[in-house]
Amino acid sequence: MEYQFADCVLNTARHDLTRAGVPQKVEPQVFDLLLLLVGNPGRLVSRDENVDVVWGGRIVSESAISARIAAARKAVGDDGKAQAVIRTVARGGLMLVAEVNETVSQTREAAPVAVPAVQRIKYTRDKDGHTLAYSILGTGWDVMRFPPPYTNDLEHEWRFKHHRVFIEALSKHFRYLRYDQVGSGQSERLERDMSIANLADDALCVADTTGASTFAGFALSGGVLGAVSFAARYPERLSRLVIVGGYVDGRVTRGQSGPNDSLKTMIAEGWGKPDSPFATAFLTTYFPEGPLEDVRELANMMQSACTPDTMLNYRDLSNTASIADLLPDVRCPTLVIHGRHDAVHPLSEAQKLAAGIPDAELVVLETANHVPLPGNDVWDVYSDTLIAFLKG
Repeated sequence: MEYQFADCVLNTARHDLTRAGVPQKVEPQVFDLLLLLVGNPGRLVSRDENVDVVWGGRIVSESAISARIAAARKAVGDDGKAQAVIRTVARGGLMLVAEVNETVSQTREAAPVAVPAVQRIKYTRDKDGHTLAYSILGTGWDVMRFPPPYTNDLEHEWRFKHHRVFIEALSKHFRYLRYDQVGSGQSERLERDMSIANLADDALCVADTTGASTFAGFALSGGVLGAVSFAARYPERLSRLVIVGGYVDGRVTRGQSGPNDSLKTMIAEGWGKPDSPFATAFLTTYFPEGPLEDVRELANMMQSACTPDTMLNYRDLSNTASIADLLPDVRCPTLVIHGRHDAVHPLSEAQKLAAGIPDAELVVLETANHVPLPGNDVWDVYSDTLIAFLKG
């Protein structure tokens, strides 16, 4: 369906807005607000209806509502003074006052966005002045990945088949933001304080640098620590969240392992040695279904991403962490995806995430891999489910 009003066209099939033929960048909640208004032209839309439809009935601040209204006005070429398209009725709500024409869209799917042959890595500085590397691919709504801490390298994953497949899939639909935490990958290498707050601060730095005022996010494995912390601290910045292979309580906290963690022994013995069988054995516990060549490549990337000391320090943080007290403060729609037979973080941890985050949903995949890899039976279901949820 297309809604034509003023000099704008809102297309529900492509989920986009153009003004005078020029595409406008609109965040998901802004698009939903415009869709609510154009679907009810000349009718007063109350604040409660706005919250029910756009925010899913969640508790939301007046400043967040006002920010989305202002963004909607800006996108259609209106402002709070002119109110030629969107009118505010005091103590009543909003009304679309422009004439609206509806037509059935002939375009079923937006044209795919070509993925460039080269990757451009950019740099910014965190609150302490350390260099932080990030990369942007694609156009559309902003989606940020919260990577597993200290195990990622932007340059290496660009050359890695598994990651490249996923990068291409996401960047065809979204403006996809990726980064390496300070202390790893292409960011400044240093031994810094291991804290969940620092993980969230890295994401905030990238969001502010790239102009992602509101964005969707997805967290892989230990990336859940920074993602949930970010969502709880900045609820107005995160529009929706996917958590894959996440957990609430670390292994020590939930009594699964003691101070003599066998995986820490593997790290200490082989992390600094290229093609170490210890590193491959470490990753095999996460990906018992393989493919083995991908597991070896992941091990090589993780080994190159940080020093053994950084990895051991992160292992201590991961083992003893708990984000249980932060879950009730996550206000965005959240999808938890988990392998039924995951031996690293059991399904019960995913159930705790989904039960603790208000209105979260859980999808269980029939796999033992911690995170699905291309070649796994569940790969297509996994990627399709994730992308569909991020699209809203």
